[in-house]
Amino acid sequence: MKICLISPPFPFSGKVPMAPPILEYLGALTLKAMPDAEIELIDANLREPAPEDIKADFIGISSMTATITWSYKFSDKLRALGKKVVLGGIHPTALPDEAKQHADAVVVGEAESVWGDVLRDAKAGGLREFYYGERLPLDDIPLPIPLEGPYKFRAVFTSRGCPYRCSFCSVRRFFGDTIRCRPVDKVAEEIEKCAGRIYFNGDDNIWGGDMGRSIELFTELSRGSKKWWYGFGDLRAPQSPHGDELLKAAKKSGLFSVWAGWETSSGEGLKMYHADSKQGKDREEAVRKIKKYGIDVTLFVVLGSRYDTAADFENVIDLAKRLGVVIHPVLLTPLPGTELYEEYMPHLLKDRGWEFYTGASAVFEHPTMSPYEIEEKYYRTSLELLSTKRILMHLFEIPLSGFPMTHLLSLMKQIPMKRAMQKAYEKWKCERR
Repeated sequence: MKICLISPPFPFSGKVPMAPPILEYLGALTLKAMPDAEIELIDANLREPAPEDIKADFIGISSMTATITWSYKFSDKLRALGKKVVLGGIHPTALPDEAKQHADAVVVGEAESVWGDVLRDAKAGGLREFYYGERLPLDDIPLPIPLEGPYKFRAVFTSRGCPYRCSFCSVRRFFGDTIRCRPVDKVAEEIEKCAGRIYFNGDDNIWGGDMGRSIELFTELSRGSKKWWYGFGDLRAPQSPHGDELLKAAKKSGLFSVWAGWETSSGEGLKMYHADSKQGKDREEAVRKIKKYGIDVTLFVVLGSRYDTAADFENVIDLAKRLGVVIHPVLLTPLPGTELYEEYMPHLLKDRGWEFYTGASAVFEHPTMSPYEIEEKYYRTSLELLSTKRILMHLFEIPLSGFPMTHLLSLMKQIPMKRAMQKAYEKWKCERR
């Protein structure tokens, strides 16, 4: 059977320099379940395929909310040509009945437990409408298939699940609130064989689930080839009694940057989002402690909620300067399947489809600011944070203990982000005229 797996294009400007992990892992899972399959992996960020050029008998597309509009349209075109299509991912899991209108089958949840059934049913010509994946132990994940392309780095994952209950996040609903970890030796083997010199750890929290296991993993990684990596982490773990041991092991393993959810500077806002439990007692001290080990810090800050004001956008600039960090602002986006979506449903803008749910568009009514005002403030704030002056100043904010790689890799991250944001802003201005 000929099988094609597609990763949809992201709705922002600029090419993403990371190979889509879903293609590499799902491709490996496909060959594990059906070794004789002919498989094609397409990253639509590199080139958008024409539906008529896809010769496969069966097509799988994995989507999040920001990419689901493209996926629906492309799937409809494929099905009009007589192709069989299955949709999966976070958005189809949240809204399976909606997704089913555009697919022959929908995978709800994680694919490992059902993907073999999907392939066998597709080959036999008897697809079910829905396949409900179970959350299995992660002991037997096959090594990913390396995707060819002009990629600068790849992604790995070592665990799934998140115990925190942030109202705007869909991770817990998809992967569960119990953390499941892959065996340390399997992770180390994959990173050694497949990750390349620089890689991204796609875990929802690189160190906050089980600190003992994290230290064990980092220690094991430091024994292999020298590689550099970054990932998402909370600010609570570095404040623990084992925080110094954790950070020392992480740095030695090649961690050069951690991305942490600051979410909001308002204590009431943190409680409103149920995000206060992952911050610890003194998150500013946590940032300083991480930096002390030569690890760069990027903070995610959520802006534009119905309770935010214009001043909150301005305060982000001061926060970046005060803590000496990179800040990545995102507009609050109520994603389907989250508690926030239910809360904000009465205020959602009816004329804005899923393609606006990217973190860069206003998708709900605000009491005092128009969508145009909110989006303009978002772009202006983002570009000020990514100004050439700010990028260069940040190099002096990174401790010398991170020199030279942390400094060089900081530039490698921020300069492409600046270019992409500039393109996105110009596109936004043209569309809003």
